[in-house]
Amino acid sequence: MPAAGGRSAARREATAGRLARFAALRGKAAPPGEFWDVVAVTAADAEQALAYRQQLSEKLGRKELPLGVRYHVFVDPPGPKIGNGGSTLHVLQCLEDLYGDKWTSFIVLLIHSGGYSQRLPNASALGKIFTALPFGEPVYQMLELKLAMYIDFPRQMKPGVLVTCSDDIELYSTEAAEAIRFDMPGFTALAHPSDLAVGTTHGVFVLDPCSFSGEGGLEYTSCQRFLHKPDIETMRQCGAVRVRGNCAQPSSSGDHSDSEKGSECVYTDSIFYFDHSIAERLLTFYKQMGTLCCEIDAYGDFLQALGPGATQDYIENTSNVTREVAQLAQVRQKLYSLLKGTLLNVIVLNNSKFYHIGTTQEYLFHFTSDSKLKFELDLLSVAFSSSPDKAEALNQSVSIIQSILDPGCSVGPGSVIEYSRIGPQVSVGRSSIISGSYINLKVDIPSDCFLSSLSVKTDGQVKYVSMVFSVEDDLKKSVKLLSEIHSLQFFGVSLPECLNLWGIEVSDLLFSSENKGLGLWTARIFPVCCSLSESVRMSLKMLNSVQHRSAFKLDGFKLFSVEEMLAYKDVEDMLKFRKQIYDEIHLQRQV
Repeated sequence: MPAAGGRSAARREATAGRLARFAALRGKAAPPGEFWDVVAVTAADAEQALAYRQQLSEKLGRKELPLGVRYHVFVDPPGPKIGNGGSTLHVLQCLEDLYGDKWTSFIVLLIHSGGYSQRLPNASALGKIFTALPFGEPVYQMLELKLAMYIDFPRQMKPGVLVTCSDDIELYSTEAAEAIRFDMPGFTALAHPSDLAVGTTHGVFVLDPCSFSGEGGLEYTSCQRFLHKPDIETMRQCGAVRVRGNCAQPSSSGDHSDSEKGSECVYTDSIFYFDHSIAERLLTFYKQMGTLCCEIDAYGDFLQALGPGATQDYIENTSNVTREVAQLAQVRQKLYSLLKGTLLNVIVLNNSKFYHIGTTQEYLFHFTSDSKLKFELDLLSVAFSSSPDKAEALNQSVSIIQSILDPGCSVGPGSVIEYSRIGPQVSVGRSSIISGSYINLKVDIPSDCFLSSLSVKTDGQVKYVSMVFSVEDDLKKSVKLLSEIHSLQFFGVSLPECLNLWGIEVSDLLFSSENKGLGLWTARIFPVCCSLSESVRMSLKMLNSVQHRSAFKLDGFKLFSVEEMLAYKDVEDMLKFRKQIYDEIHLQRQV
């Protein structure tokens, strides 16, 4: 294997080749057997599904995607959340309903994008799979990148389903003669060498030492057992920890020097495939279950049942479950019985990296620092934008994506601007995210600021709301009682103190949803305005009042929570704003 720097350079070269092959296919029909028969994207509800379908339609109209593919958006059934495992089962049902027996010959890419992106809220309105990336003309989004990175898979795949998520990126290189084949019975998963700490938040493979050498760029082996988000002690006890450079040998003890500890690794999961015989078994199970009333994890609840070393220990373990439901253990038991004894084949990609960009911190780090992802994907500081790029203000680690920045504005290092117009008297601080906004006033936006604007339709009219937070704020945190909301923090200040500054009364009407708890996500604090620029101005004034502890009353405004902003979002108007920016930049480049 080449040295670390050489491995990263090899991944960069291989990635560039895949992107070039995908670029040649955009707007064209792929030859039979060369691309996916179906690309299915999951959505959590009807509003999200509508947004996804509109964006897919626009992409196809602009010839940004390969043609001749059946692109589908499948919305989860109404009722309790069913998790990405439940969504997988539901998609199988939808495909059978649409195509009958014909679908059993399809090669399907299934992308899970049904979350609300509470940890990266600029992706909440239009979806994580449509997150913009800082390269390409027009800029690539996660969907195009997924299709590009998997471009070689379909021709080496038997009919079946490849499952992936919408906020991760897998980059890899193999030898020229090595092909990644998905043609084995049962399940087949990709595996990536990772530090032990990474293993605690992912799935970890206990590989068969008899069929695994740990050498070369690509290796086919079998998995004895799959561990879901295990602690380090469990990884060691199960033989999952290996020594880099001699990965076939399990590392048996935790008693190592610091340098030796650094050479340890585990093999973690990313995407997985199952053939059509498995799809049929899963579909039969789903039909027998009727309605699912609990969240099933496609990784934890499918893969933990596989391999000769699988045990039932996980069935009662709910430490990694967001919401425990009485039915969950029963469903897990049935899945275990259904899948027990099924092979879990593993394709080890020794020169690969798994990147996650599902949080504000990951997003800022990978797009603006000298990260390996930035190098390997050749991410740009200014991507398809109009900006004073020669100005000193932009000669820093920034990421400007399809935006128009007027001369005179400044953007601090480590900040990302996407789909926005920034006026000449605007100063953006460090490590901030500005999305979908029009800022045309004289203002200093503080560091660590998250600002995202949405078009909403209320009372039959298009209005605008801008959410503003700290990039450190926890939008997933919630409490059950009004008396507990003092534990919620907005830009480092307790929520009740902020509400007092804004003249908002603490009452049962303050929060838009009891189901999702009382938190920043459901707090009705953002004013609905008649123009995009006015909504930005008002939200920044709210933030300024908190930072300076000065009153700024929101009397007379209709107030929305983030939850309501998403429920009332006007996708068409948001896409129209993006298109105006696109057309203006495109026109400038023609001159």
